[in-house]
Amino acid sequence: MKRILFLVSSMQGGGAERVAALLSNYWVQQGHQLTLMPTFSGRGECLYPLDKRVRLDYLADRVRSRSRSPLNKLRRLTALRGAVRELSPDVIVSFLPHVNVAAVIATLGLGVPVVISERTYPPAMSLGVALNWLRRWAYPRASAVVVQTGRAREWLTRCCPKARGHVIANPIVYPLPRDKPEVNPSAVVGLERRVVLAVGRLSEEKQFDRLVRAFEALVRRYPEWDLVVLGEGPERQRLERERDRLGLTGRVYLPGRVGNLSDWYQRADLYVMSSRFEGFPNTLAEAMAYGLPAVSFDCDTGPRDIIRDGVDGYLVPRETGASGLAGAMEALMRDESQRKQMAEEAVVVRDRFSMERIAAKWDVVLGLTEDNDI
Repeated sequence: MKRILFLVSSMQGGGAERVAALLSNYWVQQGHQLTLMPTFSGRGECLYPLDKRVRLDYLADRVRSRSRSPLNKLRRLTALRGAVRELSPDVIVSFLPHVNVAAVIATLGLGVPVVISERTYPPAMSLGVALNWLRRWAYPRASAVVVQTGRAREWLTRCCPKARGHVIANPIVYPLPRDKPEVNPSAVVGLERRVVLAVGRLSEEKQFDRLVRAFEALVRRYPEWDLVVLGEGPERQRLERERDRLGLTGRVYLPGRVGNLSDWYQRADLYVMSSRFEGFPNTLAEAMAYGLPAVSFDCDTGPRDIIRDGVDGYLVPRETGASGLAGAMEALMRDESQRKQMAEEAVVVRDRFSMERIAAKWDVVLGLTEDNDI
């Protein structure tokens, strides 16, 4: 039995947070003692199901201040160092750049192994001069740096040549656990309708506006199809305006965030990802695990590590934009036999990215087991 301290920014939603919950649950089920510590200055709520044996310990409860001042950042580092001393973990796991840097700083001289992880493709998001410098300083000092794709490890080699990098994809859980809020698909789209599904935060990098425009090019030729985008975020009003401007009310739906994603994957006929960048997109792999053929922009990392182009989906060159996305969508919307054939191939992701396979790789990096080929 090992004591694991798992540091995340928050548990209020997001792919990194979902994986943190999955790994935390797995490790306590293997008999390890796990403390999950959200480190952001506010408290918030945990949106993902946690095993009752996972101890949820908010750093905010130790700091007792929500200020974003430099002094409060120092208090948080001090509180984090105090928590490490108190909990005496055998290993620390950290997700996301700012948390990673804080974990390395807070544990200097304590002799606790720190395994940090990037959860997207770093060149796609600028962190600013100061955090970029701190990352280059901190990552070689970690026991290991986990990235999700080979392309991300190439970045790590350039950025931090002395860092000890490992590639571990995200685990896929099938079937997915249910959570609230539950939104019944039949309450949004009729049972007789075909559904193009997309899932993600309604934010600029997901480029759902391009997806809406791609779908608009197809609506007249495919009157039986609707588009559903699940998620919430700052782009909601702009997407609603774009939908209405294009005359797609009644064909494009934005039901918000749902906790019963499995129902929606089972209801849909095609999954589409329009992101400008990704790390390792959970929703894409989950949709395929439920037998959905997929269409995605071929961004630098993520979709190409999941979709086998022409086998279980299509990768669309980014430079082709909405028209390229529409073309790939149409190829599957018009051909039911092709959709069924790709659906049969898509479910292979259940084995390729199973929890057992992925967790075994983490176990080796964390020193929980001795032997695995990663």
